[in-house]
Amino acid sequence: MSIDPSSIPNFGGQQPEPQPQGPAGPVVPDQDLVKQLLEQMELKFVVDDEGDLAAPWENFRTYFMFRGENEQAIFSVRTFYDRPHGIESKPQLLEAIDDWNRRTLWPKVYTHTHDDGTVRLIGEAQMLIGMGVSLEHFVSSTVSWVRAAIEFDRHLVETLGLEQEVDEAEKPGDDD
Repeated sequence: MSIDPSSIPNFGGQQPEPQPQGPAGPVVPDQDLVKQLLEQMELKFVVDDEGDLAAPWENFRTYFMFRGENEQAIFSVRTFYDRPHGIESKPQLLEAIDDWNRRTLWPKVYTHTHDDGTVRLIGEAQMLIGMGVSLEHFVSSTVSWVRAAIEFDRHLVETLGLEQEVDEAEKPGDDD
């Protein structure tokens, strides 16, 4: 099965040459299909120690996971935002993610508080795939979820005023 590259939004690179359309009926997506999609989107990815695909960005990692079997099989796109937040920031974080979750379909974002009091954010979208899905639906959903994961990071930076942190981290040192 192959993905029609013209159905994939361009992430800034050249549009790939058209290839034959995929199957007309439902397909059960697998990791190879996701790898092909990520390659056509020109996104770098790795396979972690647990066998899950991960696409790393500067401040977050997006995982593409398959769980369950038969009719209960699920495809999950889960993004772990690496920017640590202090426990005292949790009310402000909850306000920002509640606003996001009300206004958007995905990813649904939640907090995870570590034992040391560090709060991190996780975004997630899932699709039931056990009975098969149309290839077009799978591709468009996965691409939308990746774009939304990127957009949430921008939303958080803007909402929490993290632009200053980003700008300061990018400034050259004064020890010239």
